[in-house]
Amino acid sequence: MNKLIVFIIAISMNTQLSISQSTNKEKFDRLPLGSIKPSGWLKAQMKKDMEGFVGNLDKLVPGLINDPIYGSSRLQKHSKAKDLGNLKEGDAEGDDQYKWWNSETQSNWWDGYIRNAILLEDKAALEKVKKYIYNILATQDADGYLGIYDKELRYKFNSENGELWAKTTLYRSLLAYYEFTRNHNVWQAIIKAVDNVMQNYPLNQSQPFAVGTAFSGGVAHGLTFTDILDRMYQLTGDKKYWDYALFLYRNFSDNYSSEKDVQLKNILNPDYKFQSHGVHTYEHLRPLIVAAYASNNVELQKALSIYLARIVRSTTVTGGPIGDEWIAERQADETHTGYEYCSIHELLDSYTVLLQKGGDSKTADQIETIFYNAAQGSREPKHSCIAYLKTDNSYEMQGTKNGEVEPNRKQTRYKYSAVHQDVAVCCAPNAGRISPYFIQSSWFKEDDNLLVAAILCPTILKTTIKNVPVKISEITEYPYSNQFVFKIELEQPISFKIKIRKPEWADSVVTKEPYTLENGFIIINRKFAKTDAIRLEFKTPVRIKENLNHEKYFNYGALVYAKSIESTQLIGKGYRADFFDLMYKPQNHVQYRYVENNIATYNAGKISLQLENKNTNKIERIELTPFSKTILRQVTF
Repeated sequence: MNKLIVFIIAISMNTQLSISQSTNKEKFDRLPLGSIKPSGWLKAQMKKDMEGFVGNLDKLVPGLINDPIYGSSRLQKHSKAKDLGNLKEGDAEGDDQYKWWNSETQSNWWDGYIRNAILLEDKAALEKVKKYIYNILATQDADGYLGIYDKELRYKFNSENGELWAKTTLYRSLLAYYEFTRNHNVWQAIIKAVDNVMQNYPLNQSQPFAVGTAFSGGVAHGLTFTDILDRMYQLTGDKKYWDYALFLYRNFSDNYSSEKDVQLKNILNPDYKFQSHGVHTYEHLRPLIVAAYASNNVELQKALSIYLARIVRSTTVTGGPIGDEWIAERQADETHTGYEYCSIHELLDSYTVLLQKGGDSKTADQIETIFYNAAQGSREPKHSCIAYLKTDNSYEMQGTKNGEVEPNRKQTRYKYSAVHQDVAVCCAPNAGRISPYFIQSSWFKEDDNLLVAAILCPTILKTTIKNVPVKISEITEYPYSNQFVFKIELEQPISFKIKIRKPEWADSVVTKEPYTLENGFIIINRKFAKTDAIRLEFKTPVRIKENLNHEKYFNYGALVYAKSIESTQLIGKGYRADFFDLMYKPQNHVQYRYVENNIATYNAGKISLQLENKNTNKIERIELTPFSKTILRQVTF
């Protein structure tokens, strides 16, 4: 049997098992935002982002970020589509989406900005955040409505709209601020706002997704209102929020949508292939997960397993979830299918929800693959900007996909920018969200006696065990080194358990700690002194793997490696200070072919091996570098 098919079946079976065993109990408990802070290289990168595109997007596109769309400029019946500064040639989705776009742009940006400010303990940024939060709360109506529509429009739609989507993007940041501050006014505002939605779209007695048969991208994005409901359930224990999330998923499945991959009938159709806008497809994994857990329904559990298996076929070797911008029934191809930075974030976020609920160590492996490879490999290594679209095998970045021309569409997405305003200011805000979301799922509690290091990265955790304050500093250069020190500081010696994920790629564990291994986790159970430490290292060889097209690629640890291609930088549109659109032209067109006797060895962060030069047909010894540190590159051979 084909190895890929075996792998997909294994993922489906493992996922089904973890879901079925859950009986709608979540495996791990999330820690409040701010409990886990970045350290090491990850903190340095986040600080660079706050000094760069994350911290300055409101200055680069002030008209979009500062649009009072939630307040004095709420949308009315005769509101016109706004000029967002983007090129619309080839866009066939209509103007209605442009009316609500600023809500997504500014709210997703604030969500990332707020979380970065909290995790970096940036006092100046936190003062700016506090002012923003209170300005937003001042726009809330007496009945609790907090959104972008005037009274004549809200909750009365029969076509494209951003009602639930604008609320989702805003309420996520309000929840983040509440978790950090425990501010009573913010919490009451959130409760009233969510209740307002549930009152105006009554459970099982309304049709929030019945909006006709035209394009409805904003309506489909609104299904992720389940993000808010899921977190409200976790914070309150009130099952009404999960019940309402299940209702939204069922109603979305029962109505027409232009973004239909997650609809139950399509998931259960064995002949159906993903075809929708990639971002929708990957973010919609979260509502499906929540519905499966909220209902404990066998059919929905089966649907979740099928959907996860389909995502595997839509994901490149670096974790890049394809969609440039539509999936269009294709399977992942490292040269010919690109992925959007928004999709990178949304799939990662969806997998963190699956990890929290199911506790499967393989899900954490997938999260690390995405973050350490696709996400890092879509950043410009030296400048503060990201690629809107990117391919694994990236032979040029001059606007189009490796030089391919898309008929009837003006393509400018394959370049680096802090803004990407010519397309849409969506990927830059999401690039600011990804690190905080990744970090927030690095540690969990399983019970009051058990901490779980699920995602490996340099962090500092502060929490309590048995009411005793605990600080654990995870000291590592991972994924660029596979050595770890967990420095533990306690107010008093106590006994408790720590689970540390053993990555799927690790052949062995080197540690002096007595441990047991269970379901992909190392379990250390002992009494810890006031000052203590766990030291361990994971051992692995260079691994040669095969993609869906039977091409080969190389891994060492969590990282995919690539042949970097020398390039010439081309500077495009300038914004302010050091912010420019950047493109890259290759200095040569040499590509390499895999050979069996490649003698691949790892040393000092690089893989040395033999490959065949396609131009000369000669064997050459070359070096591969971490994919995350490349711009133009060849990954598969």
